[in-house]
Amino acid sequence: MGQRIFAGSDHPPIVSISHHLAHAWSAAGTTPFEDGAILIIDGCGSPFGQCTDLDPAIPAPSEPGYAGEWYEKDSFYHFDGRDVVPLLKDFSPCLQRTTGHERQPRRGTTRHSIGGFYADVSNYVFGNLDDVGKLMGLAPYGRPGAVPHAAFVVRDGRLFVQDEWAAALDRPASDYDAFRADFQYYADIACWAQSEVEGAIAALFRERLARFPADRVAYAGGVALNAVANARLLDEKLVQQLYIEPAAADNGLALGCAFHGWMKVLGRDRVPHDGNTCFGRSYASAEVRQALADAPADWRIADLAAPELTARVAALLAEGKTVGWFRDGSEFGPRALGHRSILAHPGWPGMGDHINANIKFREDFRPFAPAVLPDHAAACFESGRDSPYMILVDRTKPGLADALANVTHVNGTARVQTVDRGWNAAFHDLIEAFHGITGIPVLLNTSFNRRGMPIVETPSEAVSLFAETALDVLVLQDTLILKA
Repeated sequence: MGQRIFAGSDHPPIVSISHHLAHAWSAAGTTPFEDGAILIIDGCGSPFGQCTDLDPAIPAPSEPGYAGEWYEKDSFYHFDGRDVVPLLKDFSPCLQRTTGHERQPRRGTTRHSIGGFYADVSNYVFGNLDDVGKLMGLAPYGRPGAVPHAAFVVRDGRLFVQDEWAAALDRPASDYDAFRADFQYYADIACWAQSEVEGAIAALFRERLARFPADRVAYAGGVALNAVANARLLDEKLVQQLYIEPAAADNGLALGCAFHGWMKVLGRDRVPHDGNTCFGRSYASAEVRQALADAPADWRIADLAAPELTARVAALLAEGKTVGWFRDGSEFGPRALGHRSILAHPGWPGMGDHINANIKFREDFRPFAPAVLPDHAAACFESGRDSPYMILVDRTKPGLADALANVTHVNGTARVQTVDRGWNAAFHDLIEAFHGITGIPVLLNTSFNRRGMPIVETPSEAVSLFAETALDVLVLQDTLILKA
């Protein structure tokens, strides 16, 4: 029996906290730092009147002529190892265009948020808001200078979105066909928007750290998933030590609420996090067998011990096979880190195009991540920095352009994952075995899903996706499945 936390009661108290505070607690609970600053940047948080973290020094926002609600857009906190204390919060009014300007970007989130701007431009480029992150993948195909206006300005320590740029964006994509027909134009817009966002994030870090100096910063909110901007913060040494919460977007709010309840409400000590983000349940062999009960007769299915399984899969990858890799508990957060992954040879000719077209069924400009053994990161990538959550970009070394062609973007960058054996042993061992065969300490890693669906969770979902795509191999725990 576990420890009974609420003696004499079966009903714990219900405590509500506001949006940015939940983000902040998710960073505080998982950060390796004992203390430091926390910065939250997103598109839209809680309205001012519902914020539960308002310090008396934080004034109510106002703007002449505007009587609507104001919402969080960035917040800065101090974490002392036990509590999260707000130091500065900035708010923005909502802005929804309801009449006129139909050909301009939709402005339906907070007026002055970085996340809102990125969503607006993504909607303009792709004609939807299904995957704002696609803009970052498209940007390297673009040319600078597409829009002769700055998107952001800093005044009195606050970041504002300017208006002039919106009038220049007068050719929104109505659908994917329209996007493809004018690909270079939209790539140029994405390039401009990505550059503007990087500059805005850097400016906000400078402003906050100038006012509240800190050597260590934990960072969360949806904007913190911009891996290119994150790398710039480190490359330009804007912060000495940076921790980015792996589930930085709204899926991390649940963690923040849990940590707030544990430490703030119950007064319990913080338990250091071991870095593992794979919180999902594992599936027993009986569940795997049940998922395969109706498998086609020509599928070859074998249960193998771990060393043989690893060796067989590594050899298949070396032969150019694509592998659906399903091991242990699923990842928490937006990145597949080697528990629910599609894997392939990083240098096999045409492999990236094949996966995008015939397995992921997604746009051909979408990149793939290199999963690399940590001891070899510096030999393959320019900074060689630790990046276990696939949330930082690096640059592939020129001599490896062919060997890592499928995981290197058009501009020479790569969103690297360094694979920690301490909490990702099976995946680490597979890359090590592949390295032994090919001399390449890297695998192509992308999420085990196709366009429009979440990452697979159950063995049955994995089997269904394997059956309906061009995947060659499926690994379900210790079971190896090959198509005829």
